[in-house]
Amino acid sequence: MLVVLLIPVLYSYISTMLRPSSLPLGIRSVEWLRVHHGAWLVNDIESIYYRWQAPKAGGPALQTLPTVGSAPVKAPRHDSALYRPRRIRPILVPALPGEGVWRSSGRLVDGAAPVLVTTFRSEAAYPRIVAYVAWFDHTRTQLALYPGRYEPSHVSPRGPMEVPQAQRWRLLATFNSGFMLRDSHGGFFLNGQSVAPLRQGQGTVVAYKTGRVDVISWHGAAAPSGKVVLALQNLPLIVDNGRPNPLLDNGSLWGSTLGNAVRVWRSGVGVDAHGNLIYAAATDQTAASIAEILIHSGAVRAVELDINAEWPTLITYGQGGVANADKIVPNTQQPTNRYLVPDDRDFFAIYRRTTPGALTRVPF
Repeated sequence: MLVVLLIPVLYSYISTMLRPSSLPLGIRSVEWLRVHHGAWLVNDIESIYYRWQAPKAGGPALQTLPTVGSAPVKAPRHDSALYRPRRIRPILVPALPGEGVWRSSGRLVDGAAPVLVTTFRSEAAYPRIVAYVAWFDHTRTQLALYPGRYEPSHVSPRGPMEVPQAQRWRLLATFNSGFMLRDSHGGFFLNGQSVAPLRQGQGTVVAYKTGRVDVISWHGAAAPSGKVVLALQNLPLIVDNGRPNPLLDNGSLWGSTLGNAVRVWRSGVGVDAHGNLIYAAATDQTAASIAEILIHSGAVRAVELDINAEWPTLITYGQGGVANADKIVPNTQQPTNRYLVPDDRDFFAIYRRTTPGALTRVPF
């Protein structure tokens, strides 16, 4: 009798493992268990493991920081119209060489670097934690969102599931999206198609046909107007008006698996006061601490993106484009060519802007 009962379970597991995937067998097995009524077990094991592995406060200080990007970016002349973010103020003193200094990814658009990256130590109590941050010049870049092979599950056309070959000549960066829709309970809108309805009060990454991008708390219709090219939701904002969301203490709001208090790899994206996107990721973070990283990096509004060691991914493409890919976030479970081959999950791409304004649809 037990064997008979296990047959459909084994069939489901084996057939899932045999499907094309960009993920290792172990991660796929955990995801399969989570989907097939085992989420409670995965969540309990992860919570116990991460609490056991939680970093201890203090300890020896770092002597150097990981090198990201190429040359440091000089501040523009006082009379220049070019905006550049200020160096991120070091939290630990003395600062390490290059800490918080913005560096170019190696490519220029209209004479200026459109993508800047840096690292800094984000918490005085944990002097070995390093935050990885990127800044995207909204006047020189365009944001795109691409469905993955399996996420979101209901989208047509699904598209290439990777950066399209025809667009790679202008690719500047790629980074991970948010939770799976079944976990975020948020919306997904792309090129006029409402894959999942947008929900009131959810943190939303949105790009408009004017080329403007923003991170907002959504208070519009379930299906956006024709002014919107893409919109992705992932839980409420963690940063609003340059301050942490006061509800960050409510663990039930920040993920169905690990909530807000367990220290794991986390990522997020925000927008600064000038309308430029800021991406950040770091290990051993809570929802509150990744919010502080984004605020310290200049974000006035921000939303959490995906969490856990498998997912945070930031890759830049310097001189030579995709032939010179640089994995800024040191994710050992994902390759540098992630998003240049079909990926299971949806993701964002940053392109050089080719027109002064209009982006009528995300190019496939």
